[in-house]
Amino acid sequence: MRGTKPIRSPQPRQIGRAFTLRFVPAREDLATPASWASPISTRAAIEAMPEGCIAVVDAMGVTDAGIFGDILCARMAKRGVSALITDGVVRDVAGVLGTGLPVWCQGVAAPASVAGLTFVGWNEPIGCGGVAVFPEDLVVVDDDGAVVVPAALVDAVAAVAAAVAAEAAEQERQEAWIMSEVDKGASLPGLYPPNAENKARYDAWAKGR
Repeated sequence: MRGTKPIRSPQPRQIGRAFTLRFVPAREDLATPASWASPISTRAAIEAMPEGCIAVVDAMGVTDAGIFGDILCARMAKRGVSALITDGVVRDVAGVLGTGLPVWCQGVAAPASVAGLTFVGWNEPIGCGGVAVFPEDLVVVDDDGAVVVPAALVDAVAAVAAAVAAEAAEQERQEAWIMSEVDKGASLPGLYPPNAENKARYDAWAKGR
């Protein structure tokens, strides 16, 4: 997803199923403070969020109206929501940070959402940061940003994913060794990627761990 940056760094990596929320451009007859008490409201959506989900909010990239503030984020944290991801912005940033809810967004704006957006629904297909997100898609987010894995692929490739995860862990170990060699002054040719000699040195190091 584009435009989904950690509100502070570092933030722990989060993995969870998407719970989607959708805003559309503001309409004066709908985007009012009174709408916050409507059955179709961000407040009602938050009460429907299951523990462990990742809230993914389509704010259409609007950056001059904060979709959520400290009170809504506090409630999400209390309900056990893992993270909030949006291509928009939040408000009440000091309070939001104080809730401990991990947030990825495009920044901060003082005006409330009704200044530019109208909330229209939750748990339906959305677009966020240029990516189609469906309810129950798997979301992985860290300091580099957010990635979406279609829900239908998650179970189908579970075995493949386990193999990829093991290979990724090995890659992380190898790159940690390479970094230690670089710290010692080693040159990169033959080291990154390792040639046969350096691969043998790495294998010996790995066995001795």
